[in-house]
Amino acid sequence: MQALRMFGPGDVRVVQVTVPDIGDHEVLVKVKSVGICGTDLRIIRNGITGVGPQTPRTLGHEIGGIIAEVGRSVKNYRKGMRVGIAPNFGCGICDCCIRGDQHLCARYEALGIQMDGGFAEYVRIPEQAVRFGNLVELPETISFDAAAINEPLSCVYNGIIQCPIAVGDDVLIIGAGPIGMMYAQMAKMCGAARVILTNRSPERLAIAKRIDDSFLTAPAEEIRERIGQWTDGRGVDVCVTANASPEAQQLAVELVGLNGKINFFGGLPKASEQVTLNTNAIHYKQLSVTGSTKANNHHFRKTLQFIGSGILKAELLVSAKYAIGQAEEAIQYAMSSQGVKTLIAFD
Repeated sequence: MQALRMFGPGDVRVVQVTVPDIGDHEVLVKVKSVGICGTDLRIIRNGITGVGPQTPRTLGHEIGGIIAEVGRSVKNYRKGMRVGIAPNFGCGICDCCIRGDQHLCARYEALGIQMDGGFAEYVRIPEQAVRFGNLVELPETISFDAAAINEPLSCVYNGIIQCPIAVGDDVLIIGAGPIGMMYAQMAKMCGAARVILTNRSPERLAIAKRIDDSFLTAPAEEIRERIGQWTDGRGVDVCVTANASPEAQQLAVELVGLNGKINFFGGLPKASEQVTLNTNAIHYKQLSVTGSTKANNHHFRKTLQFIGSGILKAELLVSAKYAIGQAEEAIQYAMSSQGVKTLIAFD
């Protein structure tokens, strides 16, 4: 089968590999659609522990597909079942896993990160993921593309659980990339009065307006002035940093109003993880600052329901689709930030 394999930082190639064998408690999925995530791009740029010329890895954790084979001891899944795949699983016995937060498990693993993932024609689903319900059957109303996009949507939903958006809130989203666009849709679903996106790229802001003309947009250099005008100087109720930069985190503290809420969604690179924040502003404005990371199986299933009901329009976010033979080109397109969501699709 064909797979896009990473052999080290900046070194990704489409190669021929053997279709994975599966054990009695495992499942083999034929990949139909897989999203290219910002996490994939960071790993490709910077590398990841354990991956090198002699130990390559297949990335890709945003996956929709069809079950091609089930192990002889697998009871709840069948060949031919259409599935979305929640990629994160834990040990199953620690406090986090027992609470349902397997994505916070100290022994957490994920398809496409610690093990081979979906940038290939087939992906092996290990026993733990099968046992914990990471494979979710898709109704015919949900496409494979939507199932792939559902993974980052589930991470956004986790962010909203950690930092709730109330009916009537003014919400500022710093960053109009894939996560920012998803956050904007979900903020509107929650009843936000105004959803505001800011970005350095005018192209990204234009895409946001095409997705939903009710979104307010402002270039990065004008956002302070615009927030002052739009809120009569009060500031926004909720701010989300949907891009990973210290400046975004500092700006969030500045532009949120009294009793406001902030979610630091995007993680920072190691070299810039220490950020100077105006803690007096946090104190005197009574701000609540939270973080969110990844998603659990509950989040994944809930956002699939939102897609299935038509509340979220996942496929509006797709800017480009490539075949696996063009996967290297797909990575370059995703890195260019020209569109929103880039997918690799399979026949």
